[in-house]
Amino acid sequence: MIEKSITAILKASWPMIVIFLIVMVAVRIAYLNSNHKKIVIYEEVLNFGFLVYALLLFHLLTTSESARSGLNLIPFTEILRYKFGSSMFFYNVIGNILIFIPFGYFVSRYIKAQKITPIFIITLITSLTVELVQLQIGRAFDIDDIILNVTGSLIGFLIYIGLKAIVNHLPSMFRKEWFYNLLCFIIIALLAIYVYKTRLFGVLG
Repeated sequence: MIEKSITAILKASWPMIVIFLIVMVAVRIAYLNSNHKKIVIYEEVLNFGFLVYALLLFHLLTTSESARSGLNLIPFTEILRYKFGSSMFFYNVIGNILIFIPFGYFVSRYIKAQKITPIFIITLITSLTVELVQLQIGRAFDIDDIILNVTGSLIGFLIYIGLKAIVNHLPSMFRKEWFYNLLCFIIIALLAIYVYKTRLFGVLG
């Protein structure tokens, strides 16, 4: 179900993403060149990865179909409505946590977070804004979605802290810029192979 939702989002938004990325890459290169700054490939890829993720996330949250509408201000009402382990539980509960884990990670990395409080506040503001917008476009305002989104984001923060601790204890060779660039190229190559093998572009067309 989640895979179908992602495919549907990509099909609807890939023209916008392609145009956006090309424009942003051009602007970014011009900025770095004008200010005589060094291009760090893995940093740029992560930054643009977050932009694409954010576009897809907010597209999902504001345009995907939903059978629910109205206002739920009682915590855990919707969470407990789904049978544990069912497809609806995975989609609506686990899914709302998973989609915000990258948000928590990227925001933590961007602001170099040391404490959980800023991530909690930023995610709370973001999720609350999304829910208010959804209420205005005929969908539901659900306090449970906010709880789940914040939970996912805090997990992302913990992943950021954990990875940072691991990296700090790695041999110096594995903390070099060239190593991260190489790792970045490998991940991009694997994604390209995945896209080719699953014929994702054919689906999007």
